[in-house]
Amino acid sequence: MTREYPPNVYGGAGVHVEYLSRELAKKIEVDVHCWGDQMSDDGDLHVRGAQPWSLIADGPPQKFKAALETFSLNLAQVNSLAGIDIVHTHTWYVSMAGFLAKKLFNIPFVLTTHSLEPLRAWKAEQLGSGYAMSSWMEKTAILDADAIIAVSQGTKADILRAYPDVNPARIHVIYNGIDLDEYQKTSSTTALTKYGVDSARPYVLFVGRITRQKGVTHLVEAIRYLPPETQVVLCAGAPDTPEIAAEMRGKVEEATKHNPNIVWIEKMVTKPEAIELYSNCAVFCCPSVYEPFGIINLEAMACRAPVVASATGGILEVVVDGETGYLVPFEQDPVTTFPSDPDRFARDLAEKVSILLADPQKAKTFGEAGRKRVEETFAWTAIADQTIELYRQLTSKP
Repeated sequence: MTREYPPNVYGGAGVHVEYLSRELAKKIEVDVHCWGDQMSDDGDLHVRGAQPWSLIADGPPQKFKAALETFSLNLAQVNSLAGIDIVHTHTWYVSMAGFLAKKLFNIPFVLTTHSLEPLRAWKAEQLGSGYAMSSWMEKTAILDADAIIAVSQGTKADILRAYPDVNPARIHVIYNGIDLDEYQKTSSTTALTKYGVDSARPYVLFVGRITRQKGVTHLVEAIRYLPPETQVVLCAGAPDTPEIAAEMRGKVEEATKHNPNIVWIEKMVTKPEAIELYSNCAVFCCPSVYEPFGIINLEAMACRAPVVASATGGILEVVVDGETGYLVPFEQDPVTTFPSDPDRFARDLAEKVSILLADPQKAKTFGEAGRKRVEETFAWTAIADQTIELYRQLTSKP
């Protein structure tokens, strides 16, 4: 069970579910219940979309509507289940569907957490008072799940910190993965030409949503501290709220006064386009302030891009400092997880990016090491096998 599934994928959790379900279906029968109108059958992979009930048809729009519609979709997804042995949910958006499926069908419930609501206080900006509802749904499901999959050791520690009543034995660390055949370095520059990127000049790349979590505004703030001729490509779309969209626009406009070489691609590009952007960048930058795993770093490393990333969460288990890239530490506010000194963080990001811009050979060495690391540790086949083994442990219990 998932909110995101192709063609409606906008974040790392959706990428995870897409590839994991495909790999699982090579070994077991898989039904994917997602949000949308998808309906397909491909061998043992069956995909069924669902639509929310219209709960607030009249009156001014309310931010909490998203949380209410989420709950309605969870009810709709449970209504369409039949003949299943185990239920596995991804993110709070479908956690209550798993909770209810366990109760109604007497089956084991597995929950993969790709982030935790208590550690994302800024979600109140997006959901309004619905943040209390999303937090309740997540907590209820996590406390009841038969097994919780954490996508990193850092996420496991976060779960135990946010939900101390959870038995640590119920938490299993299974990493995100990467399709090594699909994500490979390419020399094609078609996407660069399409979006106005100068392929003859090195560029720093960001790929991700415009959200507090991904920290893109910190990279924008860092632009003033980069060499003035640096080309920066911001592949950033799908803003969480109109407010953060306006803030992002204002910061980019201000940064352009210091450096006119900013290319802002204001949408989520296609997979082949993202691979081209990763493959041709001089440095990939991931300035996330909260990141349970950070699958974009895997994508960049698979395309042999050196990475400069925040030293936080699961990123610490993906990027090897001084070997596949640089990790940039920062002191975090204990409530928001934002940098307590944003300007210092921006300067530190710029410093590490500048080192790699000035040393192309080091950047290439890091990129090659990154590819080797993803090949050795993050192949989907191994991750699917670990997931199926967990399913078997749960379904074989008396």
